[in-house]
Amino acid sequence: MAGVQLVIERGDITRAQVDAIANAANRRMRGGGGVDGAIHRRGGPHVLSDCIRRFPDGLPTGHAGWTTAGRLPARWVIHCVGPVWSPDDDRSPLLRSCYREALLIADELGARSVAFPAISAGVYGWPLADAARQAVRTVRATETSVAEVRFVLFSDEALAAFEEAAAHGDRSTR
Repeated sequence: MAGVQLVIERGDITRAQVDAIANAANRRMRGGGGVDGAIHRRGGPHVLSDCIRRFPDGLPTGHAGWTTAGRLPARWVIHCVGPVWSPDDDRSPLLRSCYREALLIADELGARSVAFPAISAGVYGWPLADAARQAVRTVRATETSVAEVRFVLFSDEALAAFEEAAAHGDRSTR
């Protein structure tokens, strides 16, 4: 275990008092719906203009990159391009890559606290229990200087799934 303190809470990630907020971004890196749209709206135009400047061609699935946080309370947004869930194709390595890459970027930035949403568990259709297991297991297994990871979740169902995953972290994932 990397020694990261996990905090699991229901709330609005755009209000998280952390150094960096992870965004469940799309490949174009131009904002969208769900968490992505909320981060862009609350962060203001500087988040989008930084995305355009830093990622003119977007990012591939499973990758992450950072921008300013604009008007958000955090210093940075780490945009993670999660995979769309498929019952026929195991894309879990791409989902785990989002969390690992975000923590590596947080280390490069000097961030000590990071808030994550349930990446890919919204419109991308990833089953919530598995998304939670993948996230918790990956964060616990990743060597990082980040001291605190907050999973800031959008619903009671997501909260319960992440609490269950954290309580039973020794179970294998897909």
